[in-house]
Amino acid sequence: MKKVLIIDDENKTKEFIKRLLISFGHDFEIYTDGSNVETGINAINKIQPDLVFLDIQMPDGNGFDVLKGVKYKEFEIIFITAYQEYAIQAIKFSALAYILKPIDVEELEDSVNKALTTLEKKKNEVQFNALANNIDRSVKKKLVLKTQESVYVLELKEIIRCEADKNYTSFYLESGKRILVSKTLKEYDLLLSGHSFFRVQQSHLVNLDHINRYDKADGGAVIMKDGSSVPLSPAKKEQFFQILENL
Repeated sequence: MKKVLIIDDENKTKEFIKRLLISFGHDFEIYTDGSNVETGINAINKIQPDLVFLDIQMPDGNGFDVLKGVKYKEFEIIFITAYQEYAIQAIKFSALAYILKPIDVEELEDSVNKALTTLEKKKNEVQFNALANNIDRSVKKKLVLKTQESVYVLELKEIIRCEADKNYTSFYLESGKRILVSKTLKEYDLLLSGHSFFRVQQSHLVNLDHINRYDKADGGAVIMKDGSSVPLSPAKKEQFFQILENL
């Protein structure tokens, strides 16, 4: 039996999630003890849950304060939030899950199923540490990449380029390492485009800080500092050169 803890200052939200979790038919022991930062921290440390639903906005702080304050961190987490762009971006960079208010039943069930799948694998608190970094506006973002075997926490400067492979994305790093993750390039384009990354072609996203030169031969290509050559889409040329001028 998996222990599930719901931390939210709205009782109706907690009861709604609880009813839905029961309807999904999983073998859950459900707790609704936490309603703010202090009680949320106490509930996690006492109950030691397998899965936590954690509201971001709280009367005495936010859900990130709860994570900073807990000693027990061996659980999966699903954040609950109204739309807050910056918080959601930090969660995405950290490869963690969230659901939006008002809560959609199918979205909730999908998040729960993914969390249960992850629980069967080795638990790792590196994502929580990355989140603490990513929510701080004064420090540079770190990107968490999850594969079947490992969880990687990367500085953005380590990434040379990303390449689409159907519904997967390959990350090519300064170290020469290649990491394949089961997310589309479109998702990473949306996440990284404001952080010195540019999608030069449908299947290629490059780190502008790793560009060596532009080669006009064979229709035009972007040559990266590691020697790799990436085609530049004719439709992206004007925007690409404008960006280069402003670097």
